[in-house]
Amino acid sequence: MIDQRERFYRVAPELLEQDGRLALVLAEIGVGYLEPHIGERIRARVVNVGIREQLLVSFASGLALAGMRPIVHTFAPFLIERPFEQVKLDFGHQGVGGILVSSGGSYSMAAGGETHFGHRDVALLDTLDEWAVHVPGHADEAEHALREAVRGDDRVYIRLDGKSNRHRYADGPGFTVLRSGNLGTVITVGPTADAVLAAAEGRDVTVLYAERIRPFDAHTLRETLTTPDVVIVEPYLSGTSIPYVTDALSDVRHRVIGLGVGHHELRKYGTPKEHENAHGLDVRGISSSFDAFFGDASDLRY
Repeated sequence: MIDQRERFYRVAPELLEQDGRLALVLAEIGVGYLEPHIGERIRARVVNVGIREQLLVSFASGLALAGMRPIVHTFAPFLIERPFEQVKLDFGHQGVGGILVSSGGSYSMAAGGETHFGHRDVALLDTLDEWAVHVPGHADEAEHALREAVRGDDRVYIRLDGKSNRHRYADGPGFTVLRSGNLGTVITVGPTADAVLAAAEGRDVTVLYAERIRPFDAHTLRETLTTPDVVIVEPYLSGTSIPYVTDALSDVRHRVIGLGVGHHELRKYGTPKEHENAHGLDVRGISSSFDAFFGDASDLRY
């Protein structure tokens, strides 16, 4: 199965061939992978600024001010954290649009250590206005999000992860209902879906899937709500979307918890799987959190 990052490297040059308004701006990351797919017709619109992430974002916003549609790509912490000032001012304050495409998720590049951990990205973007945030759980979803983004002029962040679900679950821009139940709601975001579905087995809960987490789909959450107990499982900083759940249910007495990457720093590099286990995002960890919140599932079996 082609992973999300590889799909991006195949699709982006195709889109540049089709639309002369598009430009691809890089900071070394991905250059070697993209080179075989860069034809002469688009080579002038593929720009590598070197390891200069602030310049990466500022240069791309300049292209947007000139009427182009930039696609900007590198690892998540290099795209959102390091040049956050440029994202805030050069895109946000200037009022121009662009497409930021990260890779590596929160800890897919675990061997790189703390500098390559990207779990704070969505929380940072939440401090800014009008960013649509996509968290694909499958390469097909990543491609769809990119194809839709190049047609617009708005600000879009597409967060590619090294982990994918077995299937594409999204069937539209809002939340997709994967299961219906009566004892609560679980919102699973992007590549957490397979583990969440396994952990939810035997529980009478509704499971909603989110590929696009901003704007937050409050409508579907309210329309499908039964018992107002909500768990949201995100592949980045835990609790990032709790304020959005709280706002959506502000007139309803409810309970909510957020599962995701913990705030405490893990100082051993480890593997992506070890990080997943440490943050309780494997099936066992999620199931244990469900037990604590909804009650022990074994009590419901006869």
